[in-house]
Amino acid sequence: MWFDGSHFQGFQRLRHACDQGDGLTGYGYHKHNGRSFAQQKLNDGPSNIEITTEFIKVPGGRYGGDWAVRIRGQPIHPHVPSTTSAFFYFGLEGAGSMDIVSKVSSKGLASPVKLEGDTPDLGDFEIEIVDGTSNQSPQDGIDQDLSKTQWIGLTVPEGNVWRAKDIIAEQLLTAGRSRVQQGAEQDIFSRPHAYFTLGNQLIEDEGEVANFYAFQKVFRGEFQFDVIFRSQDSHNKLTSNSLDHELIEKEREFDDRFEQKFHLQEKGFNEEQVAFGQFLLSNLLGGIGYFYGSAVVDRSHSPMQDEETFAGEAVQSQLTAPQSLFSATPSRPFFPRGFYWDEGFHQLLVGNWDNDLSLEIIKSWVSSIDENGWIAREQILGDEARSKVPAEFQTQFPHYANPPTLYLAIKRYVDRLKQHRQAFISSGRSTMSSSAFDDDHLPLVHLEHQALAQDWLSTVYPSLRRNWQWFRQTQRGHLQSFSRSAPNEEEAYRWRGRTRDHTLTSGLDDYPRGEPPNIGELHVDLFSWMTFATQLLKDIAISIDIDGELQHDIQEYETVEKNLLANLDALHWSDIDQAYCDQTADGQGRTSLVCHKGYITLFPMVLGLLPSDSPKLGAILDMIEDEEQLWSPYGLRSLSASDPFYKTGEVYWRGPIWMNLNYLTLQSLHNNYMNTPGPYQERSKIIYTNLRNNLISTVFNDYQKTGYVWEQYSDDTGEGLRSHPFTGWTSLILLMMAEIY
Repeated sequence: MWFDGSHFQGFQRLRHACDQGDGLTGYGYHKHNGRSFAQQKLNDGPSNIEITTEFIKVPGGRYGGDWAVRIRGQPIHPHVPSTTSAFFYFGLEGAGSMDIVSKVSSKGLASPVKLEGDTPDLGDFEIEIVDGTSNQSPQDGIDQDLSKTQWIGLTVPEGNVWRAKDIIAEQLLTAGRSRVQQGAEQDIFSRPHAYFTLGNQLIEDEGEVANFYAFQKVFRGEFQFDVIFRSQDSHNKLTSNSLDHELIEKEREFDDRFEQKFHLQEKGFNEEQVAFGQFLLSNLLGGIGYFYGSAVVDRSHSPMQDEETFAGEAVQSQLTAPQSLFSATPSRPFFPRGFYWDEGFHQLLVGNWDNDLSLEIIKSWVSSIDENGWIAREQILGDEARSKVPAEFQTQFPHYANPPTLYLAIKRYVDRLKQHRQAFISSGRSTMSSSAFDDDHLPLVHLEHQALAQDWLSTVYPSLRRNWQWFRQTQRGHLQSFSRSAPNEEEAYRWRGRTRDHTLTSGLDDYPRGEPPNIGELHVDLFSWMTFATQLLKDIAISIDIDGELQHDIQEYETVEKNLLANLDALHWSDIDQAYCDQTADGQGRTSLVCHKGYITLFPMVLGLLPSDSPKLGAILDMIEDEEQLWSPYGLRSLSASDPFYKTGEVYWRGPIWMNLNYLTLQSLHNNYMNTPGPYQERSKIIYTNLRNNLISTVFNDYQKTGYVWEQYSDDTGEGLRSHPFTGWTSLILLMMAEIY
């Protein structure tokens, strides 16, 4: 946390969370390995300071080992006077304690500042805050020595440490009001750094001990300080001196591993483009978090009750029991929580970098599937998460779905596992090396050890099957009641939770569908997801069916897959439009196809459901290449430029370019068509090459201009749009650069 101490407006811009309104001219992780090393830059133009934070963790002992953070500041304009007030805070919730053991003075604490504490999960520990040797501080403190560390110790109620910014701001304001009485009132505007400082006191409620400590340092110009956590059970004993070497070594290891994984230099990308690729990976990894708390769910409606029949009824929300989630996030400032629709795309990249980290995240999500097979599409757990979400969007409904994109990431793991097995057999080895359990091999344990891989798949399989069964029960569309003709009478699907102009459950929010919403709808994207999920579950069941107990499941998947593929064209292909389309029904029950060409109509192709010689593939490629429909110099539009709904309403999924569906398009062209013999092989290769180049250029060029990557991009200019930084699925650009599909 920090603020510009040069003027009063700087104090009013106290920085803490990654808020879009802060006006930073770019921030994010430039290097992050997901486990033990990270380097972040925060370009605070309004405060004339670039802050670099570097993190390192050294495992050891029973409690996780040691960690350290180095925080450095450099004025952006060196000749402009710069004063920075920086804070670091610690909070404990639950059992445990911590205390300052440095000599306490009303003037401040001399460097190094030391704390000691203990908790059941961390054991005994010590924390040290160490100043750099070249730091300069103002000399005009009010009864304080600003070259020392100012501090406060407080008792904070359980569950409130996350409100640290409000807690510290209140302490600073209280201190500022008391000090302004000692000097001229105008003085506070010219040197706020002297007035807004912590009070150097311990404030404890009766019968309670302080569980929150904040430390403040005031600097002139450039600065550096280290925060070092040492577990008493660890023998590493990190110091500021050893941190110098560790950071250099970790940065070198990261650069080498990045090239080994993605081969960008080998592919001819220049230094700036490689750094851009590292930025994409690092910010996705840096956005991974652990969330815990209650969710808000409305279970008052029957799962099979159609939403049209209870429109207007009051939402009957209830808090669930506390639950946990380990997840990446789409955007640290705008969407700092887990999204089921997004997470499968996140794990395509995370899994390629660190297989086992990705499996932990996927397993955490799978563990959230309830006994009925439902999983909330947004994971808004606890008060902190809810503070970022408008009240009307907090409630989750157990008959609402979301695209099951985790299947994409699990399929990628299954593919990696097959490749690893083949490489292992080809090498002639009979056993795995015991070194596969050391720290360097942690990302690969569930690839190196086949028994562990089998165990992981066997663990997640029952929940995935339950989720698949839930989809087939709650999201099934109506066939017989609307006299539809199809080879199979069961396999048809529709998204529940439709409203006029929105299908939030599909993930494609305002993408045009049939209007008004009705129970006779059938949705081609959900139909495609169900076909893809069925195929994957069949593959998993076959791979883990050692004793034959899953033969019934396998036979069911084969039957359902056959029926789905038989129904695809019968229910969703339009000869008139030469596209796959949704269906709708009118008030008399008459059904018709609703064709809005765009991402929806691509789904059978992007999920690989069409054979390479299908004439329908040719029609889809025509649509992709047509500049009056999906093709733009910056990527594929979400909605055809010729559609009457193009760029109407919210203009969310009605024209702008999104990287997740563009990635799926490239992936399918690469894996299913351009490298497979067929009449469209060469054409698929040309489209793939041009589309890939356009997408990489769009995101890279705008990143160079703005310092950010964005939620979506303009199909007219390539300009980044909406929330930023959005290093969720926009990070898939790195996989496009590396051609990893």
